[in-house]
Amino acid sequence: MAIVFNSCRGDDEEITPPGVIPVAPPSLGPVKGFYLLNEANMGSNKSSIDYFDSESGYYFRNIYPTINPGVTMKLGDVGNDIQIYGNKLYAVINCSHYVEVMDLNTAKHHNSITITNCRYIVFDKGYAYVSSYNGPVQIDPKAPLGSVVKIDTTNIAVVGTCMVGYQPEEMVIKGNKLYVANSGGYRVPDYDNTVSVIDLNTFKEEKKITVGINLHRLELDNYGNLYVSSRGDYKTISSKTYIIDTNTDKVTDVLHLLPNSNMTLSGDSLYVYSVEWSHITEKNTVSYAIVDTRTKKIVTRNFITDGTEKFIKVPYGLAIHPQTKEIFVTDAKDYVSPGTLYCFDSKGKKKWQVITGDIPAHIVFTDKKLQNIELLSNNQN
Repeated sequence: MAIVFNSCRGDDEEITPPGVIPVAPPSLGPVKGFYLLNEANMGSNKSSIDYFDSESGYYFRNIYPTINPGVTMKLGDVGNDIQIYGNKLYAVINCSHYVEVMDLNTAKHHNSITITNCRYIVFDKGYAYVSSYNGPVQIDPKAPLGSVVKIDTTNIAVVGTCMVGYQPEEMVIKGNKLYVANSGGYRVPDYDNTVSVIDLNTFKEEKKITVGINLHRLELDNYGNLYVSSRGDYKTISSKTYIIDTNTDKVTDVLHLLPNSNMTLSGDSLYVYSVEWSHITEKNTVSYAIVDTRTKKIVTRNFITDGTEKFIKVPYGLAIHPQTKEIFVTDAKDYVSPGTLYCFDSKGKKKWQVITGDIPAHIVFTDKKLQNIELLSNNQN
């Protein structure tokens, strides 16, 4: 939080310029590429979207203004999530308080919807669910309860709101239940420590599960276990990982030795990286672990196997290619200048890297090739 609130740029700073960079050999398959949402620091108004095209091996930086010259030259302030549902691409722009909806085939602006201090988005049966801090972007011991906003994706209209815990973050859907990680991050040091459970049939919060403080990430494995990250208080209470059995909605395990900044599931392997600041050493301790979800055991503490981790200053984004199992890790570096995206093979050896926008954070793979490749190639060189 200190970084977010104390390292802001001015509104007049230049956004990362468009560019097209060859980074990898052409590759054919059902996955045509991915979109990467660069958060950019709060107050800089520099969020941007990059696109990697698998079939050409080219990386296209900051595609939104080229494709949408009549809408805006800037996507907004703090890109917090990017997801695909149907034929639409959704980008959650936190401090600009809106969700941008684009055509998946072209990345052209389709619609947008205002949601106060929006954070993450998930989908189910024609509806989008967006977590919202439901108040101003500021530390406040009296910050209000957060909410989950329900959107009809056919007309991009709000059709319901459900109050949850304080400053809700990631969400996961299992059956007819929506799980929401509540952080309470604005109410420091009085953090929230609950996961809200919403019945999607009634769109009412049916219970809260007590977990750990300052919750953030959620990941559902193939056995009904929900992994939950607790960020601790950044001082005396360390980050750790909790496991909830979604059949009973009870905490069954606490992985005290698995600090967790971000995680993603691939098969039965849960990839987890952690960045923890030590007030004693005044430096970050970074780890890259894999958990076998069949046994709930850590099988490695470093899924990067060629030493490249020594060059990554602040890991910030994480994704696993659904087809090749390539590992993607982003580096936010100093949070105020362009970051780097690293691609590793499934064994953790680096294949390529590329400069991104500021604070590269969120990746979503697509099976639809972007149709504006020629336009981007002509305008981004």
